[in-house]
Amino acid sequence: MQTIYYDLRDTKGQQKEIEDKISAAAKILREGGLVGIPTETVYGLGADGTNPAAVRRIFEVKGRPQDNPLILHVTGAQWLPRYCAQIPPVAYTLARKFWPGPLTMILKRQPAVPDETTAGLDTVGVRCPNHPVTLAIIREAGMAIAAPSANTSGRPSCTSAQDVMEDVGGRIDMVIDGGPCAVGVESTVLDLTREPPRLLRPGGLPVEDIERLIGHIDVDRAVSASLRPEERPGAPGMKYRHYAPKAPVTVVTGSPMNSARKIAERAGPGAGIICFDEYAHLFTQQVVRSLGPSSDKFTQAQRVFEALRSFDSTEVEEIFAQCPDNRGLGLAIGNRLKKAAGFHVINADSQRIILGVTGGTGAGKSSALRAVQDLGGTVIDCDLVYHRVLAEDDAFKNAINEKFPGVFSAEGQLNRKKLGQEVFAKRDRLDQLNAIVYRFLVPVLEQVVASVDGLCVLDAINLFESGLDRLCDRTIAVTAPTELRVKRIMARDHITEQYARLRVNAQKQDEYYRGKCDCELNNASDSPEEFRRDAYLFFERLVEAIQEEKRHG
Repeated sequence: MQTIYYDLRDTKGQQKEIEDKISAAAKILREGGLVGIPTETVYGLGADGTNPAAVRRIFEVKGRPQDNPLILHVTGAQWLPRYCAQIPPVAYTLARKFWPGPLTMILKRQPAVPDETTAGLDTVGVRCPNHPVTLAIIREAGMAIAAPSANTSGRPSCTSAQDVMEDVGGRIDMVIDGGPCAVGVESTVLDLTREPPRLLRPGGLPVEDIERLIGHIDVDRAVSASLRPEERPGAPGMKYRHYAPKAPVTVVTGSPMNSARKIAERAGPGAGIICFDEYAHLFTQQVVRSLGPSSDKFTQAQRVFEALRSFDSTEVEEIFAQCPDNRGLGLAIGNRLKKAAGFHVINADSQRIILGVTGGTGAGKSSALRAVQDLGGTVIDCDLVYHRVLAEDDAFKNAINEKFPGVFSAEGQLNRKKLGQEVFAKRDRLDQLNAIVYRFLVPVLEQVVASVDGLCVLDAINLFESGLDRLCDRTIAVTAPTELRVKRIMARDHITEQYARLRVNAQKQDEYYRGKCDCELNNASDSPEEFRRDAYLFFERLVEAIQEEKRHG
């Protein structure tokens, strides 16, 4: 197939010719063809979003996974009822403020939108691009255009018409050259079917700008970590490795000076380097691509994809990239770099951070602690350490046996039921046992914590009673509504509701943990996986805040 290439960058004195080319592009779209179109974010590979056959061609040309949904492009909020159902008022509020612009809203779909466009979801993403050429094409075509980024699936997105020709030229009908993309990263994707709204993909509209208008926004775990194979993406760019050049990428986070030094330590001669302008001089033996000044995220967003793409024409075997912080456009830039790296990230500011996690049974501590492990943290289960020390330390056994004679067998095995009957009947006896446990266990736990680099979490039901809280940078209470805790314990331990309530009522209540801990992580979710994602973002933000405090004394 020969791809028609139209250059519409110079508009002076050529209005009729421009209108003819826009009409030609619209005609191709109406007839089920594919057109590479310019937007302010990246170039899109456009098709009639209501034509299943045309949409399938997008997936074929890109080599795009079938469960990766597409975004519909419209000319304004007046088009929403055509394609979306149950539209909340906040959608119109956002459209008035940010459209045309780099904001995609996820809404319930109308039947007119085919499964091919939504990847079978009951929702659809919609946005109004801020580019006069593409808006004119949509109006002329008279339908919403489904348009993912115009790159081959997995490669860095296209920010120029030349990039589109390089990736899919000869396989689509037309490419419209509307000049380089002004923003340079894809749109921000916000799920409005949830309350509060959830950020599914950071992009050209900073989340802080949206929050100033509508209040708090939750952030999906996929922003900072890859989805697991069984999870379905709710928006483009959430699940699969994206934006990747041929050579493997390592992203280095942290302060600009520290990340530059870390890269200089690791990068051999001939490696590819993506760095801020101020640090390019450190890499005289490497192939360097500049992102712009460390303080200029607008320029970094414009350059990030071109920097990644450019290494495919070199012989570099590995690439290291400096990463901006998560404020403003930095969240989107960092997301794209981390996606390109398959979330292979090194923190140049890494230092030991100790968190203490506590809370009652059924609150969701296990899911929260798995989120810590997803972040690369080390979880120390104090109960497991207790049993190990009890099995190995004869002095520990002797101290317990002296205070509670007969709780050990002749072979030295602890009769836990007998000890439990002894200590739970009388509060003073429980206090005596705990005093012994803390005397032997706490020094061991201090040694274990000292051996861990980076993020370390103590999982301790008696975090404060034992004094372990003094080791922690922050203490976190994992809490949950009583009725949910009862249901979880019943399902988990296969016990009756009455017994589950007895177990919950026998423990300290959430008010105790709230009063003691620095932070609260509340689990009102019916889904362990959803809470795990929420916990991931909670811990990620908490760790960033602690790191910032430590950097500044």
